[in-house]
Amino acid sequence: MATVESFPPLEPASARLLILGSMPGIASLRAAQYYAHPRNRFWPTMEALFGIPFAWPYAQRIAALNVKGIALWDVLRACERPGSLDASIIRATEVPNDVAGFLDRHPQLRAIALNGGTARDAFKRHGRPMLGTRLEGIEVIALPSTSPANAGQSVDAKLAQWSLLLRHI
Repeated sequence: MATVESFPPLEPASARLLILGSMPGIASLRAAQYYAHPRNRFWPTMEALFGIPFAWPYAQRIAALNVKGIALWDVLRACERPGSLDASIIRATEVPNDVAGFLDRHPQLRAIALNGGTARDAFKRHGRPMLGTRLEGIEVIALPSTSPANAGQSVDAKLAQWSLLLRHI
């Protein structure tokens, strides 16, 4: 089984909000872009909340996130996972990203948003123990996954929960 690795963080100097996924899926890894699967709701959610058009080229969308102080990364740096589903991640192979180092570089960060249950659970296992008191003053927000595999909630219900991010922009 192959090990998959996440991307480097997209981290504007002014980052006030860090959105953490679990691990990029196959479509994202092939495109070398966060949330590249055409049915992933991440970019349509960014359009609805922050006015960043989904139709824009990827680099332009990333630049618009940067202007708003939004960083993107993943809880995991590497893991073994057959396919793209988070449920297939082999927990014993998880290697976390250095979120503590991210916080050191961005002391103005005010919120960490966790995109989906796998990101939430991996953050509980790896992030919280690593960060300890560094999380004081930082709101950690668990959100429903934007993945097309998460079909249990309506788009409107997910968007309502994601709208909690507006208070950090």
